[in-house]
Amino acid sequence: MKKSFLTIICLLTVFSANQVLAAGDATAGESKVAMCAGCHGSDGNSMVASFPKLAGLGEKYMTAQLRAVKSGERVIVEMTGILDASSDQDLQDMAAFYDSQIRQISGAQDITLVGISDPDEALAFGENVYRGGNMQTGVAACTGCHSPAGNGNNPAGYPALGGQHADYIAKQLLAYRRGERANSSNAKIMQGVAENLSDKEITAVANYISGLN
Repeated sequence: MKKSFLTIICLLTVFSANQVLAAGDATAGESKVAMCAGCHGSDGNSMVASFPKLAGLGEKYMTAQLRAVKSGERVIVEMTGILDASSDQDLQDMAAFYDSQIRQISGAQDITLVGISDPDEALAFGENVYRGGNMQTGVAACTGCHSPAGNGNNPAGYPALGGQHADYIAKQLLAYRRGERANSSNAKIMQGVAENLSDKEITAVANYISGLN
């Protein structure tokens, strides 16, 4: 029942989302993200697993997150003060630039899990979580909001996850599970999904997502 409820929330949000996307200028945004390149790469494809890839992430989602970081609603220590001098138009332009870039796929790794020593079985386990959730524990499938291919839903503000660093995805799922990320309505949805995810499921699904394209 809980899984169905969360899936319905995602779908209703998709259908009712404001179709007018953020009015960012990608060309103007290119010069405004120079300060971000050290962590996220010049084109938004971070080479360091602890820093997320921003390329093709979704303009609406990214604009909302940049606003939350600037206001202090979402605390990211590494970004403290970086956006203080940026106007709201700057934030929209930065989001538009990153969304216009092509996301490079990290690629799933050969991993083993508790009780699963075969890497192929571990990858299949992660795929099952992504596509089917866990009915027994009330975990909703990821596909309802983030699409079967991991491309997200820009009008609804759901980020593209496919190809993201597995370590970063796992870190965020743990933060949602602990209630540390709670700065938006999307975060509330994710808290409901993550609260019943096991460590094993988080590791598996994060690894599977990193290979999606």
